[in-house]
This record gives sequence, C-alpha cells and structure tokens, in this order.
Amino acid sequence: MSQVEDGTSRTRIVEAAAHLLRTQGVRAVTTRAVSQAAGVQAPTIYRQFGDKDGLIDAVAEHVMATYVAAKTETAATEDGDPVADLRAAWQAHIDFGLANPGLYGLLSTPDRAERSPATAKGIEVLQARVRRVATAGLLRVDEARAVAMIHAAGTGAVLALLGMPAEDRDTGLPDAMFDAVAAAILTTAPVTPDPGVAATAVTFGTVLPGLPALTDAERTLMAEWLTRSLTALRAAR
Repeated sequence: MSQVEDGTSRTRIVEAAAHLLRTQGVRAVTTRAVSQAAGVQAPTIYRQFGDKDGLIDAVAEHVMATYVAAKTETAATEDGDPVADLRAAWQAHIDFGLANPGLYGLLSTPDRAERSPATAKGIEVLQARVRRVATAGLLRVDEARAVAMIHAAGTGAVLALLGMPAEDRDTGLPDAMFDAVAAAILTTAPVTPDPGVAATAVTFGTVLPGLPALTDAERTLMAEWLTRSLTALRAAR
C-alpha cells in the first residue's frame, strides 16, 4: 500500500471512529464496527494504530483539532490580561467536554489521562497560561500546584455536569468553580516590594531560567530551594 493510500485509510478510520463515538457512544467503538464503517480490514487498524488505545488517542487529537478549528478561540497574547486568558482557556475546556461527552469520559479515566497525547497538549496550554499569570506577579502558589488545581477543578466540573440531565445542569457551576480556584491561587494585585513570601518566590521562579552569570547547576539548585520553600509554606498553613 502506498503512503497516500495509507494516509487516506488512516483518515477514514479516525473519522469513522469519531462518528461512532459521537453518535453511538463508547461501546460502539469496536475494531469490527470501525473497520466496517471505514471500509477497511481490521488488520489495517492494528497496522496504523497499534491497538484500540492508539486509535482512541488519534481520535482524541482529531476531534480536538476539529473543535478548535470550528470555534473562535481566544488566544493568549503577550500584552493581554493573563487572568482573562486563563479564564478563556478554562471555558474552552468546559465547552469541549460538554460538546464531546463520550470522548471526554474516555480521556478522563486515570489509566488513559496520564499517557494521552491529547491530554498532554491540553496540559501544555494550561501550563503556558499559568506561567503568564506567574510572570505578572499574580500567582500565590507555585505553578505546578496551580496547574494541578485548575486541571482537577475543570475536569471535576465537566464530569459533574455530564452526570446531570442536560435540562437540569447548573450552568453557573463552571464560573463558580473557576472563581473558587482563582481565589485560592491568585493574588489580588501584582507583586509589590512587600508582597507575601510565596508570591515573591513564585514570581522569581519564572525569571530564574533567564538570569545571567549563573551556571545550569546553580539555576537548578536555586529552583530546588524555591520549591522547598514553597512546600514548607504550604505545610505551615
């Protein structure tokens, strides 16, 4: 089979699996059903994706790319409001989950979430948004903790909403959850000469990689000191 034919069959398989997932749910996405819908033999799926997990990962990336392309996404800019950009990323996550319940449920299972390329890309976007907030001096916890809290709250909000009948969903829940997390991780104003110790340490950590006249070992050591200090501050609260 030529590379062109291989690419064509891969696209047909992914689109067929995405259609089955969207219209019939997770249980409908079997190797047999997908191969029939795509007009290929089952071995073609294994050759292209390795196994069903590989196919699901490809479907996730395809659906996410299609969703983003169909939406007017608010992109983070260097001179934009970093908190507004963070909220926009949060809302995009909520909207995607509600629009793709079957796929979101699959991606949120613990065994898949830790290794899904689509999930990893989402985390990278979130990390970039959180870094901008930290650089602006608006983060009161370390970046890793902020990312973990936002991700956990966002996932929980989507799954909670998906567990409700559509007509009974609390549409204000996502905003309330974001506000609760924001209150816990954000400062009310940029870092000043007398900020809290934690906010100062977090902000300093964002510029540490670019500090001149330091060796890589020195930067690593300083980063370790900052992390240990932040951990001690959290434990003392």
